[in-house]
Amino acid sequence: MNALKHYIVDFFRALGSLLVGMKTTMREFFTRKTTECYPENRATLKLSPRFRGTLTMIHDEENHHRCVACGLCQMACPNGTIHVVSRQETTPEGKTVRVLDRYEYNLGSCMFCQLCVNACPHQAITFDQEFEHAVFDRSKLLLKLNKEGSSLKKQ
Repeated sequence: MNALKHYIVDFFRALGSLLVGMKTTMREFFTRKTTECYPENRATLKLSPRFRGTLTMIHDEENHHRCVACGLCQMACPNGTIHVVSRQETTPEGKTVRVLDRYEYNLGSCMFCQLCVNACPHQAITFDQEFEHAVFDRSKLLLKLNKEGSSLKKQ
């Protein structure tokens, strides 16, 4: 008698679990789909403001950036995507400062985790909304983020 009782209890427990799964399936079956017809709707495509596309260095109209070449973004990157190349210069006041030569970014190995952006104390880098990264040659995914002739913005 005890085995029959366990069988009936297990049967109704399994039936309840099946009905919960079917309820979820039917709810999703009748919800409106959000599939985008890309690339036909490229002009009207709306991305989430939190979308992380390509890492970019912010430059103003006079080609100045805010990167002081501290290397915190490079240290925060979990897989070595960022490489900051800098040199030491002496100011007219006699202080030695770092000057950014190249800010190299490997888009092919980036995880888009945003740890580099969070680590930057000067908000010099950010992610933009660019998402079309398909290339035939991996060397095209190695990007230099600081523009030619750019310099540090005076505070």
